[in-house]
Amino acid sequence: MPPSDRFFCAEAARIRGDSLAGTAPRGAVWVLVEYRGAWPTNGFDGIDLEPEVKAHVWDAAHAVRARILLVRRLARPRSEGPGRWAVLHHEPSGAYRQRWGTWTRDADLLEIAEALRTPGGLDRPPVVLVCVHGQHDICCAVRGRPVAKALSRLWPNLVWECTHVGGDRFAANVVVVPDGVYYGDLDADSATEVVREHLAGRIHARHLRGYTDLAPPQQAAVTALLAHFGPSGRHDYAVTGTSRDGDVWRVRVELHAPRPTAFDIEVHGHRTAPHRLTCRGPQPSATVAYEARTIRPV
Repeated sequence: MPPSDRFFCAEAARIRGDSLAGTAPRGAVWVLVEYRGAWPTNGFDGIDLEPEVKAHVWDAAHAVRARILLVRRLARPRSEGPGRWAVLHHEPSGAYRQRWGTWTRDADLLEIAEALRTPGGLDRPPVVLVCVHGQHDICCAVRGRPVAKALSRLWPNLVWECTHVGGDRFAANVVVVPDGVYYGDLDADSATEVVREHLAGRIHARHLRGYTDLAPPQQAAVTALLAHFGPSGRHDYAVTGTSRDGDVWRVRVELHAPRPTAFDIEVHGHRTAPHRLTCRGPQPSATVAYEARTIRPV
C-alpha cells in the first residue's frame, strides 16, 4: 500500500468510487516500438531518434490516428540485438491485423510508415500491454509493475510493459490490442483472471473500461449488458444506433449469439466535481461519468 502522506491518484479514485465504464480512449490502430532506454515523460516524442525519422513516423501515425507506445519485455529482456516494432489494426469488420519488424538503426523505423498503409497479417495472438510509465505518473509504476510481473510469468510471449495509455487514476491499466479492450483498477490477482478470461473469449464487466472502437456512452451501454447478462465475446455485442437528448443517450445494441436480440440502453452522463485526476497534475479537473439507467429488450 502506498504511504498515506503522499497523494496517489489511483488511491484517491478508489476512495471516491470513480466509475470505469466509458473511459477507454478511442482508437483502432497502435504502433509499438521496443525501446530499452529510459522512457521520458512524453514517451515516443521524447526519445533520442533522428529528427527526420521521428517526424516521418509521427506524421504517418497521425494521419491514421494511430497511437504510438514504447514497449519493453519484462520476461526474458534483451539488452542487445535488434528491437522490435509492430503496427496493429482493429478493422471495422472485427478483423485483427498485425505487422511486426525489427530495428537496429533509427532509419529502420521508417518501415512503420509503410506498415501503416498496409493491412498486415491475420491469425496472430493478441498483445497484452501493461502501463508501467512511472515518469508519466507514479501510480502507473507502483501498481503496474506487479501486474506486469504476474502476467509475464504466465504469458511471456504476449505481455509487454508500455508507456502511458490514459487514465492514470485507474492504474493498474491493461490494454489488449488489437482487440482494443481497456481494463483498469487491477492488481496481480485480478489482472491474471481478467486476461485468462479474455484469452478464453469471455469479457467481464468488472474492471472493464471499454472498447476503443466505441464512444464513451456506447462503452457504458455494452458494459451494462455484460454486467446484467454475464461475460461475452468481444464481438458478440454490436452497437447499431445511438441518439442523444441533452445528457441522455439511447444506445441500441444487438447480441449476435446465441440468437439475435436487440436492447435499448439509456445512458446518462454527468459532470463530476473537480478532483485531482493524476499524481502530477495539481489542479483539480472535472470529468464526465456515464451511467446506464435502463436496459429494455426491443
